[in-house]
Amino acid sequence: MPCDLLIRNGSVIDGSGAPARRADVAISAGKVVLVEDRITEKANRIIDADGLVVAPGFIDPHTHYDAQICWDGATTPSSWHGVTSVVMGNCGVGIAPCRPAAREIAMRDLVNVEAIPFEVLEAGISWDWETFPQYMDAAQRRRPALNLAFLVPLTPLRHYVMGEASMERAASPGEIEKVKQLLSEALDAGAFGFSSTLLNQHMGYGGRPLACRNASREELKACCNALRERARGAIEIAMTRQIAVLEPPELELLEFMLEESRRPVTFIALFDRDDLPEAARETMRKVRPLIARGARPQTSPLPLTRELVMRSPFAFAAFPSWKRLFEHTSKEAQAAVYRDPGFRESFRNDLKNPLSFADWARITVHEVARQDLKRYEGKTVAEIARERGVDGVDALLDLTLEDDLRNEFTVQSWNTRVDRMAELLNDPSVLLGLGDGGAHLDMLCDSGYPTYVLGTWVRERGVLSLEEAVRRMTSDPADFFGIRDRGRLQPGLAADVVLFDPATVGSGGRPERIYDLPGGGKRMVKRSRGIELTLVNGVPTWEKGALTGAAAGAVLRSSG
Repeated sequence: MPCDLLIRNGSVIDGSGAPARRADVAISAGKVVLVEDRITEKANRIIDADGLVVAPGFIDPHTHYDAQICWDGATTPSSWHGVTSVVMGNCGVGIAPCRPAAREIAMRDLVNVEAIPFEVLEAGISWDWETFPQYMDAAQRRRPALNLAFLVPLTPLRHYVMGEASMERAASPGEIEKVKQLLSEALDAGAFGFSSTLLNQHMGYGGRPLACRNASREELKACCNALRERARGAIEIAMTRQIAVLEPPELELLEFMLEESRRPVTFIALFDRDDLPEAARETMRKVRPLIARGARPQTSPLPLTRELVMRSPFAFAAFPSWKRLFEHTSKEAQAAVYRDPGFRESFRNDLKNPLSFADWARITVHEVARQDLKRYEGKTVAEIARERGVDGVDALLDLTLEDDLRNEFTVQSWNTRVDRMAELLNDPSVLLGLGDGGAHLDMLCDSGYPTYVLGTWVRERGVLSLEEAVRRMTSDPADFFGIRDRGRLQPGLAADVVLFDPATVGSGGRPERIYDLPGGGKRMVKRSRGIELTLVNGVPTWEKGALTGAAAGAVLRSSG
């Protein structure tokens, strides 16, 4: 009987880190059946991959597509960049489990933490579940184009058990037991672990700390023990309150979670900060003894350039003075805060902290709505401040008020030093990710990082070999989370495959605005180059620069 698909003459990089070799790949019934130098069996379809790399599909370990899968079965733009599996439920925030009465709380959490507009969530989330296992089943019923792997975020577990008290206090012993029971049910249904956060900027409903930030050690111990009892699963935690700075209490907590779970833990965010030039190195020195026990720092391979949208100013969420902006949702209320001299003075005081980010030369006007303000597009806040004879605070906020809060800025910060990024990328203990697919929709798009790695760090800068780059984006995240049947081109494993041209592969330049969210909402996307074909479970999902419309993805389930 002929195989379903035969890929001939490609340069096979199998995801293990082994050298590339010229070989053929035969696929049947959604599985890889042969990888050999020359396959002579007949096939229903033959693809000539001469000049192309044939690799396992990329696995993105850090996404926030939890809501988007309700309206976008193609899971874009990840599916444009050779990604075949995504891990969701990161940073302790999500939409399951959720009682009907708590749906607004869950959506407001996503608005504040992941900058997804409330109107989009309200129009787009289907709410055809209540428990976490039901949420996973609902995801499978939608017939996704990509494979979906789920972490259980701790915040909705606490909401489900404690109600609004979850945003105010630690759980009682009885509540801890209920949280653990819910997590255990999700793990038994196939979730790959749980997630949480410590970050000050992760404010939830009503401007209060995201509920998981109130979890006590006893509660975290119970959640870790749920993984330990099953000898499977992983933990993701947004841990570094100062980005890239692992302080003693955080280091001690990391060791505690490793011990109580006996499972791997990945923590974010490890960025190279030129304002704190030794921060990443110092954090790696501190965490090195824990790496052998399963600690994995996670970095983004992209420069950190963010859009600052003044209606949802996530970039400033770490400043205490800006908490007021997340307590108010109307434009009028936010404008009143921006106009308030007391707010401005509090912001100036926050900026006196030597660890604060206050380089107005790195904040650029990206877009304004008023025609008479267009002359400011492309100028930095520092330039505008000099022109107007004011400081950066007044320049930023006056321009915002003049444009009726419709303006946008870009903020350039970290991961810009090539030599230091080369250190991070060449450290095999560092997990590549932080694409944040599905989050911060109107201000950034980093989910195309796999093609950026291949185009920039492999071809242009020679920092990584092609084989190592593929390994770091395929078998490495698969092994970390325990996704056992993917991440390698190997007979018997799932046929998640990407074919790309190593001479042209890359991520598009400037993000593109499209208006395809529920209700016509805007998001930023980046296109891919050089991705010729992507197979998900043996079915072409992306071919010749476009989605095929196939929906061959599956909800992945963890196993012992």
